[in-house]
Amino acid sequence: MKLLLLHLSILFISLPSSHSSSSNDKNALFQIKKALNNPPLLSSWNPQTDYCTTWTGVECTNGRVTALTVSSGEVSGQIPAQVGDLLELRTLDFSYLTHLTGNIPHTITKLKYLDILRLKQTNLSGPIPDFISELKSVTFLDLSFNQFTGPIPGSLSQMPKLEAIQINDNKLTGSVPNSFGSFVGNVPNLYLFNNKLSGKIPESLSKYDFNAVDLSGNSFTGDGSMFFGRNKTTIRVDLSRNMFEFDISKVKFARSIVSLDLSHNKIFGKFPRELSKLRLENFNVSYNHLCGKIPSGGLLQTFEPSAFSHNLCLCGTPLKAC
Repeated sequence: MKLLLLHLSILFISLPSSHSSSSNDKNALFQIKKALNNPPLLSSWNPQTDYCTTWTGVECTNGRVTALTVSSGEVSGQIPAQVGDLLELRTLDFSYLTHLTGNIPHTITKLKYLDILRLKQTNLSGPIPDFISELKSVTFLDLSFNQFTGPIPGSLSQMPKLEAIQINDNKLTGSVPNSFGSFVGNVPNLYLFNNKLSGKIPESLSKYDFNAVDLSGNSFTGDGSMFFGRNKTTIRVDLSRNMFEFDISKVKFARSIVSLDLSHNKIFGKFPRELSKLRLENFNVSYNHLCGKIPSGGLLQTFEPSAFSHNLCLCGTPLKAC
């Protein structure tokens, strides 16, 4: 009997305590609040209340914190390292915090179950760290509207579940990494617009069927036609405000495209008739070097003349007759 009780006591001691884990979560939240200088936004984080049901921005599953959202408030300081102690976290969202500074803490690599990482419209700066690629469960990465500098980490291609890379509206430099031609899992939507990116797009990206690509507002050069293909299922492509240079008459467009913006580039060639067969909702090819008659039929004539203006020799409705 004593031997049985001894075994049971050892088993009890060795088993992880859910209460202890919950206490760890609560302690981590308090440390996060303290590191952020106890902002009014987190005034509901009262030790006398249930953090799972009454604390702003905290969501739980079975007593463990699975989502932390700190958004739209007067919060200053840096992202606290203690976010890495919320080991069951699925969603981490620090957004619309203009006084949040510094970079992304390395401790987030402890969040092995993290699904959504949204650090949007803050004042975070410095390079986007390579260690983000250690977050193998992340499906949605949003680091947009910050002050990040340096190159796009090629290691992002090693995140197998990633569905969207949203790093637009930063100060990133360099080109699209060659490793983006070898994603290990999903082919994510690429939102790289409004940065300081340049150079040519790796030809290896042509094998992928992207759902959405937005590279606008950069200084890319060379051929941008690898994002197109008759058998692809691409829906949205925006290559505007770059220096892409290719013959549009040789491009085969997917029938699935509903939004196409190629404006403000150096694209040349005869206007392709197959564009009249697309069910376009948004369209712009202005400020290029296109020529020829705009084909009638379809939806092309429903767009304003400004969508075709400032080309080399385009004509036909909605522009002047040929």
